[in-house]
Amino acid sequence: MATKNIEPNLRLISEYTKLGKDDKFRIPEYQRGYSWTIVHCDKLWQDVEFFIDSGAEDPYFFGTIIIDCSSDNCLSLIDGQQRTTTFLLLLKALQLRIKDVLSVMKRSDETRAMERGLHRSYETIFEILYKADEDKQVDIENNWNNARGIVILENKSINEIFKTDFQTIIEAETFSEAERNVYKIPRKQKDNKYTNFFRNFKYFYGQLQEYSESNLNNFAKIFLSKCQIIEIKSWQIEQAITMFNSLNSTGMPLSDADIISAQLFSEADDKEAFIEQWQRINIMANELGIKKVLNIDSVLQQFMYMERARTADYKQNEVTTPGVRKYYTFEHPELLTKPKELCNAYEKILKIWNKIIDYPIIKLILKFNENFKLFLLPYLYRYDVENITEAEITPVVECLLRLFAIMEIGEIGYSASIFKTFLFNENFNLVNAEYPKENIIVDFNEHIKNSWKEEDIISDLLSYDKNILVFLNEYLYAKENRINFNFENNVNVEHIMPASGHNIEIIRIDAGIESKQEFDDLANQLGNKILLEENINKSISNDWFKTKKGTTVQSKQGYLCSGFGLATELAQYHKDKWEKEDIENYTQKAAQRITDFIFNK
Repeated sequence: MATKNIEPNLRLISEYTKLGKDDKFRIPEYQRGYSWTIVHCDKLWQDVEFFIDSGAEDPYFFGTIIIDCSSDNCLSLIDGQQRTTTFLLLLKALQLRIKDVLSVMKRSDETRAMERGLHRSYETIFEILYKADEDKQVDIENNWNNARGIVILENKSINEIFKTDFQTIIEAETFSEAERNVYKIPRKQKDNKYTNFFRNFKYFYGQLQEYSESNLNNFAKIFLSKCQIIEIKSWQIEQAITMFNSLNSTGMPLSDADIISAQLFSEADDKEAFIEQWQRINIMANELGIKKVLNIDSVLQQFMYMERARTADYKQNEVTTPGVRKYYTFEHPELLTKPKELCNAYEKILKIWNKIIDYPIIKLILKFNENFKLFLLPYLYRYDVENITEAEITPVVECLLRLFAIMEIGEIGYSASIFKTFLFNENFNLVNAEYPKENIIVDFNEHIKNSWKEEDIISDLLSYDKNILVFLNEYLYAKENRINFNFENNVNVEHIMPASGHNIEIIRIDAGIESKQEFDDLANQLGNKILLEENINKSISNDWFKTKKGTTVQSKQGYLCSGFGLATELAQYHKDKWEKEDIENYTQKAAQRITDFIFNK
């Protein structure tokens, strides 16, 4: 078998997916997770519909699928796991929809042919999904539990977090059972709480529900009898890995993590231990991805930046970087020969982010340009994870915050040498555990002092009309008044003088603002914005300032009930009107406060 030639076959999807009794598709350890989305499924659906509408006689071709057959009874999907998984989800949606239609179909001479056609399609799909001949089909129909535990697709991918969802869907007797039992992603709403497996299955089921009986019959018949793939079987695993490291036939490039994890897997002495660790890494990265902190590819990139600085892999004032894939596979392939050591480093990076993610200072800096992560992580890596505290890391985080605040204020981007070159050079010091924190602070102080003028920063802040620095202003106000600062996702940027609403014209005139243009400019200045809890903001966002203070309308929560320092200060404001001069005064204070912070005064 090891010397058998590659075997190509042109096969109908219904033939390709119909396995022998002991056979199963397998997604190998080195494959990516199931990444097709509704966009991909919609394209597949439209392709089939267009083919049906065209009335073409020739079959429709869905590309090439490459299979490794080096293990008995296992069809390892080297290229085509996304399409194969999706084909099977579509077939499951068809099985349930046809079953629904047949259960309510009114039988007559006119519908007899359609009913037979639907039955034929149903039995074909049943044989695919449950390896069921006629007797087995009857057994399953009498007791659905007989359909459970039949595996047609075994997922071994170390990159797939939601392995059980596919089987949960296939085993479900009804759509509602599948929906009830599939995995729900924490803190996600509506369909976003589902995995790609269920979202795509639900999409197909919904599309099929819109079909008439005749259209459903026609779609099932065409999909099963006229849609084809080229199946290429290989009996050499080395050849399969080589093919895997190229682009798949859909044109979607493999991610950096896909490529690197495959090579690490091939180098690992204890493959079971590697799989366990890589899955742990993937789970942590996915959880941080949900919080919009980083993903698995970001972990690889952060390690690269740290390692390049640690090993002096680039020179002073050099800011060019190789791509992550090139760095690992061409510039430093020796890294991939030590899977355990490299994965330990990835795990530490993830543990660091897990440790600090709820620190208010980290929540704040995450609002800014995300490139700060590439330079904060090398500094944090010098610590043992358990020794990291917010107080310990805040001075260096604030250094980065000061620099990225300047970037937010002005029109110069991260790639400008005044930012990027300095950060690349400073990265040598950030990663060096022997380089004191105090020296890092001095480096930032000197760079900022020599590169910018205070009067220019203040001038830019007086005309700043975006929202990110509202968070920084609130943080600095809390710091100077020694009060608690923290915020969750349910915080809003509140316009003290409303920027819209039914009373807007009266409020503008009452505030002494002559033109709409002047009003729009003032409404978006720093001095007219504060942080406010979402529930309070919804209640009062377009009200008069006197009402917002929370002293007159008992049915509404106002600034008086807020946990943010600037809001509680405004609750005690000496006036019940918020006018032009108040906005200008508070804008000047905010501009000075932020400027003093930037220049570390």
